[in-house]
Amino acid sequence: MRVAFFGTPEWAVPVLDALNRHHQVVLVVTQPDKPKGRGLKPAPSPVAQYAEAHGLPLWKPKSLKGNEAFLKAFREAAPEVAVTAAYGKILPREVLEVPPWGFLNLHPSLLPKYRGPAPVPWALIRGEKETGVAIMKTEEGVDTGPLYALWRTEIGPHEDALALSERLRDKGIELLLKVLEDLPHLTPTPQEGEPSYAPLLTKEEGRIRFGESAQAIYNRHRGVQPWPGSYFFHGGKRVKVLALRPEPGEGEPGVVQAVDREGVLVGTGEGLIRLLQVQPEGKRPMPAADWARGYGVTPGTRIG
Repeated sequence: MRVAFFGTPEWAVPVLDALNRHHQVVLVVTQPDKPKGRGLKPAPSPVAQYAEAHGLPLWKPKSLKGNEAFLKAFREAAPEVAVTAAYGKILPREVLEVPPWGFLNLHPSLLPKYRGPAPVPWALIRGEKETGVAIMKTEEGVDTGPLYALWRTEIGPHEDALALSERLRDKGIELLLKVLEDLPHLTPTPQEGEPSYAPLLTKEEGRIRFGESAQAIYNRHRGVQPWPGSYFFHGGKRVKVLALRPEPGEGEPGVVQAVDREGVLVGTGEGLIRLLQVQPEGKRPMPAADWARGYGVTPGTRIG
């Protein structure tokens, strides 16, 4: 089929690559270049880089609503269907109406659960045991459209947001290609169940809340990878936590219980958390035990 693709981050590149290998990609749409690196020079998105490397027609509109130049180019590309994967902008009606078969969205959640831009992190933070990926027909609302396909899977006990989102995307690519193959014969079905929303993460979401249970802290840690990551404050300085694990036991929330070769054992609202690897502000990553020795952290020290 003649396909237009709307996407932006690295996560979306394998989706575009699959479409480019199995269909005719007539247009790629991504977000404008953004400042990156120490020099803050504008850099193209990963999707833009792929499109340029493969000679695919590319647009980077700042806005889609009322953009007559883009709308004209989109119509002239004559896509039969369009696919979105982590594009990052709301699609206005005049854009949605261009492809005869509409827009398909690859969304890594069990819709209508976790509509919005960050479904995988929030599923982990909230301790879900199951998640999935959906192929949805896009409407004007945020992830409200009917479903062409829905796949369920258990969440691994140690899966983080990066690993889980990639696993769901890869399965989503399989579903997407099958839906495109059968599209003329398919009728999407309305979403069923109680909807919930998954907003973009903020830096604050990575702060460890030692008053929560050890399992909840571990769930949050998995959900905020790779950004914003887990952290706490000690002596007025931010300390990133690169690795931790929950352990049985009791202790006052935020108070160090033990420091040994394995790391730093800290009390929580229920159970204990062992800090394994940390990175103090302005320093390199190090074993948590080395950090504790270097910064005078001993049993009874309160952190966070």
